Amino acid sequence: MRSAVILVGGAARRAGGREKYFFTFRGKTFIDRLIDTLRGVADEIVVVARDPGQCERFNHLGEIRCIPDIRRDLGPIGGLHAGALAVRGEYLFVAACDMPCIHPGVVRLLFDAAVGYDAAIPCWNADMLEPLHAVYRRGALLDYLEEHESLSLRPMVRSLNTRYVRVEKIREIDPGLLTFTNINNLKDLELIDPPAEPDWDDARGPGQESS
Repeated sequence: MRSAVILVGGAARRAGGREKYFFTFRGKTFIDRLIDTLRGVADEIVVVARDPGQCERFNHLGEIRCIPDIRRDLGPIGGLHAGALAVRGEYLFVAACDMPCIHPGVVRLLFDAAVGYDAAIPCWNADMLEPLHAVYRRGALLDYLEEHESLSLRPMVRSLNTRYVRVEKIREIDPGLLTFTNINNLKDLELIDPPAEPDWDDARGPGQESS
């Protein structure tokens, strides 16, 4: 079973107080675009919010579960902890809510690449990683999060048996690397306007020869 976790918590300071998951791109909100994409590659989707009040913002999602952070005010680490506890799959894809162009073929590639590892993390170089567009093994993630000192994702990634997937491999599926686009404010939306929406429903990623 494959799971997906969408992290929606945070104070939206860089978005001028606006809720980025309700920004609209090409006729759909970010959260709806993410869910539509992930439905095709994951068996379950869990949205992780910062508190029960924020969860109420997602009542319209129907069968999609929204859960609050268990450990509050820890940033993405807290969301990963709550999400890993909530899902049932052995592997989970994690995405931030401000990434409206995630490519399902890339998600499939990361799921395949993670088999036999604790994580599959896209990397631009040794120092530039994408830990919030990545796949983790649930058990390894929970083991780390039981006792951790740092709130940074980098020490977590380095402590796991991680497979680094180079962006050159991902570019074979998503030539423009739009999958990594993240939006911090409304002006950023003007910078992403693909000439045509890719046909992602039939996109397939290659197997494990990805690192």
